[in-house]
Amino acid sequence: MASAAAPHPALVDWNGPNGLPRFEAVRDEDFAEAFDAALLVHDKEIDAIADNSEPATFVNTITALEIAGDDLSRVSALFWNKAGAHTNPVIQGLEREIAPKMSRHYSRIGMNEALFKRIDALWEKRNDLGLTGEEKRVLKRHWKGFVRSGAKLPKESQERLASINEELAGLGAKFGQNVLADEKNWKLLLSSEEELAGIPAFLRDAMAGAAREHGEDGKFAVTLSRSIIEPFLTFSERRDLREQAFKAWVARGENGGETDNRATVKRTLELREEKAKLLGYATFAAYKLDDTMAKTPDAVNGLLGQVWEKAVARAGEEEAELSAIIAEEGKNHDVMPWDWRHYAEKLRAQKFNFSEAELKPYLQLEKIIDACFDVANRLFGIRAVETKGVAAYHPDVRVFEIRNGSGELKAMFLGDYFARPSKRSGAWMSSFQSQHKLPLKNGAVGELPIIYNVCNFAKPAEGKPALLSLDDARTLFHEFGHALHGMLSDVTYPSVSGTGVSRDFVELPSQLYEHWLTVPEVLETYALHYQTGEPMPKALLDNVLAAQTFNAGFNTVEFTSSAIVDMSFHTRDAVADPMAVQGEVLDELKMPKSIVMRHATPHFQHVFSGDGYSAGYYSYMWSEVLDADAFAAFEETGDAFNAEMARKLKDNIYSVGGSIDPEEAYLAFRGKMPSPDAMLAKRGLA
Repeated sequence: MASAAAPHPALVDWNGPNGLPRFEAVRDEDFAEAFDAALLVHDKEIDAIADNSEPATFVNTITALEIAGDDLSRVSALFWNKAGAHTNPVIQGLEREIAPKMSRHYSRIGMNEALFKRIDALWEKRNDLGLTGEEKRVLKRHWKGFVRSGAKLPKESQERLASINEELAGLGAKFGQNVLADEKNWKLLLSSEEELAGIPAFLRDAMAGAAREHGEDGKFAVTLSRSIIEPFLTFSERRDLREQAFKAWVARGENGGETDNRATVKRTLELREEKAKLLGYATFAAYKLDDTMAKTPDAVNGLLGQVWEKAVARAGEEEAELSAIIAEEGKNHDVMPWDWRHYAEKLRAQKFNFSEAELKPYLQLEKIIDACFDVANRLFGIRAVETKGVAAYHPDVRVFEIRNGSGELKAMFLGDYFARPSKRSGAWMSSFQSQHKLPLKNGAVGELPIIYNVCNFAKPAEGKPALLSLDDARTLFHEFGHALHGMLSDVTYPSVSGTGVSRDFVELPSQLYEHWLTVPEVLETYALHYQTGEPMPKALLDNVLAAQTFNAGFNTVEFTSSAIVDMSFHTRDAVADPMAVQGEVLDELKMPKSIVMRHATPHFQHVFSGDGYSAGYYSYMWSEVLDADAFAAFEETGDAFNAEMARKLKDNIYSVGGSIDPEEAYLAFRGKMPSPDAMLAKRGLA
């Protein structure tokens, strides 16, 4: 029986600086009881809405739903932040319990007959209610959400759907924990100069730091953190060690034993297929795409197929160039996946007269953070002020106030930049609190967004600066673009705030923001050598800009193969052996043996650690069609910071969240919908 005790105050009464949680008072052992209490409160709030004797109105039903569950939202935000960014065995144990419990809770709400009757009644007369455009979107979201949760199904089918959702939640938690365990448990320790052949100073520093974290002071550790494994594969002259590290990297989730994800994937696909068919969809992909810009699997596969054809042809040309370098070195092996990055770096140095090692001293983390903030200031008139001494959920996390031109506080932003064993891999944006303007039960009106970015850059040795690769710098801009989507939000209702948009639109603000990293005046200002403070030489800057589409075939094949496999899993019936399906799809594509999927199935967290990007990994490319065209709007003015375009971008994309249809939002900004041409040109595949 759920406890009626109130949640621990630190979890729900956020009275830290500027409304932040008091992270220092949050204890792992308080979460279980807090969830029970918050779930009980939410149940009572839902019952009060469903059992209201007054006829349904937008305010007493939809608005009431929007503000219900505040305690649960706060407890959840703190818990899932810890589960992803700073986990431990206690949190992982709770995660396996709480994920199914939350699924059961929301299944009960989605199948509450009395509640759905009220929402359905409003939906039937929606055009006679005098609703604003945003209110119509919010009503549609609630109505459709209930239908997709089984509200119209017979009782027996509802119960089965609830059981499916509960099992899927547990499988998603298990999948992510298995990948983290494989990443955390593997390391390759090096010590001799022979083993370190080709490794530049910045990478030696990062590897030395990783070794210290593993209790191996004085050695150098290759780990499966992308910020170490990728540069190791790029610079190491030891082909045998590159092969060893690469095979460990791609084998995450596929090592046998307790952390093997293959059975988890199979069961996940079975349940997703059953769920889709219960809800009346032909496939899980059809179910997931029903409320997106793409709408259908055919539309997605049409884009992916068009891009694949160009990408694989370009990759073939690139492989031939790499083979020539191998031959020049007097070697006779084929280009294998553990060779590509190494020889591509040598080819880039030949073609564009610079190497990653030469570039990296100019890309200091501190300066790239400053560049992110400066671009936001120039485009949107906001500035970031760091607040020193404010506790966050880990000592490495930094806290910033985001203020507008008149000094008004608009958001809080937390930056968590360094890799650690307690953090899952990758980079992401999330929120502790979303912007909205509704009155709350505590008497407050609206909430400021509290947004955080998580990255996994290699932490430098004490007293040394963190140096980024160009890809790292793009990642930082990308995630801050997501953060801006949350922080610039200006809507009334929380369900459509910030990133509350369709999956294939959510990447537009983030991918678009990446473009400003390589605007020449940004690099000229912020790409400063960490020792001399001198700006990047013009010749190097010109070469960096000229090389932006270098290796385009490899990068696009890596991504597109993953997206095609994702769609294939979710558009077919009865996947008996997911790994066999992955192999069949790659064979049909004639996948080059020199390249692997960016995310092989057993560690494809976008798709199987929850279902956020399931049948949706394509959305990065769908959004890229939009972002390439959107940045072209600035280029057409001759000014990357054109004030009128920036105003239209903020008003129609970054601030409106999901309060209007994404196609309408884009048309309001650009005046037309794009074709893939600008995206293909941006990738160098036109």
